[in-house]
Amino acid sequence: MDVMLIISIMIEAAVCVIAFLAARRGSVFIYGLSLTFGIYVVYDLVRLMGWSVDGRIISSLFLVACISALIAVSCLYFSSGKRA
Repeated sequence: MDVMLIISIMIEAAVCVIAFLAARRGSVFIYGLSLTFGIYVVYDLVRLMGWSVDGRIISSLFLVACISALIAVSCLYFSSGKRA
């Protein structure tokens, strides 16, 4: 087993859960980061477990993850106002 991949999955899962909890406190756009890291967990589990998953499904998941992250950070940037 790949120890670094397992550590990565644990960190990604922690970020996913913490982002979800933060979003529940009122930062709704953070749900996007939770979704992004949740997708990363799924992708890494597929690799770790050696599951046979169609490349188009993985590519689609990554597209959703990228869009989700883009929306989340855009909302974060634009909601914070302009700062010097």
